[in-house]
Amino acid sequence: MAIFQRLHMPALEGATGWLNSEPLDSAALRGHVVLVDFWTFTCINWLRTEPYIRAWARAYREDGLVVVGVHTPEFSFEHERDRVRQQVTERGIDYPVALDNDYAIWGAFDNHYWPALYLVDRDGIIRDHHFGEGRYEQSEREIQRLLGVQRDRTPVEADGVEAEADWDNLRSPETYLGYARGDLPATTEHLRLNRWGTAGVWTTAAERVVLDEPGGSLVFRFYARDAHLVLSRSASAPIPFHVRLDGEPPGRDSGVDVDGHGTGLIDDGRLYQLVRQRDRVRERTLEITFDERGAEAYVFTFG
Repeated sequence: MAIFQRLHMPALEGATGWLNSEPLDSAALRGHVVLVDFWTFTCINWLRTEPYIRAWARAYREDGLVVVGVHTPEFSFEHERDRVRQQVTERGIDYPVALDNDYAIWGAFDNHYWPALYLVDRDGIIRDHHFGEGRYEQSEREIQRLLGVQRDRTPVEADGVEAEADWDNLRSPETYLGYARGDLPATTEHLRLNRWGTAGVWTTAAERVVLDEPGGSLVFRFYARDAHLVLSRSASAPIPFHVRLDGEPPGRDSGVDVDGHGTGLIDDGRLYQLVRQRDRVRERTLEITFDERGAEAYVFTFG
């Protein structure tokens, strides 16, 4: 907190657009307590914080809190306004969202993380910040302190991909697939824990791998309750896919984007939850096979 105690909130100039609001500037926000939330819609860490941001925005709005979401895209398809708008609608986000496609606001804050929270007092001074998940109780106390209110913590309900991770059983890291940040795939036979591989004909690009012929698969050996994969498509039509856990349909261990038979559909660029283990969490092999060429896979995440 100390490094921000005398820093004024940077201007919100440079946004490439706004959702849920006319453009906001520092002068319009003066006199309000402001919570700035940097996010990108495929980020599982942001998805698990969003129920808290949403709840605080509604609980403290009449007390003078203004939440401003700053959507700074991680992947190329996240630059598309309509896709961000769709996520805003699906997540029930009713506070202002600045589209930061050029990273202008990100740079003004010298930010480096998704999610990142900056709490600003009524004089425009940044008084608190937090990067990543957690620390919700302290963040809400800081909101109350700056607003001059005192009450019980706001109740928060989170399910699906927004549910808190099973931290005690999380032993697999975020794993990028493109050559810019990813590790090279391994052979799919006898994969070691936290290694991934491909079957079929794939092209590796900077931020993703792209399937060139129908029937290709991705395989990951993981240890976590949840397994997610950020997917998009270059094909014009949605692409069916099929998930197997240790060679079998997932059944009751299917994620929200897969049925018990393991069937899912790439309908848009976003994060897909493939697995949620309902019983004992253990090491598993996940295989996802795509019916058509043009499937694009970016990053595996776990929870």
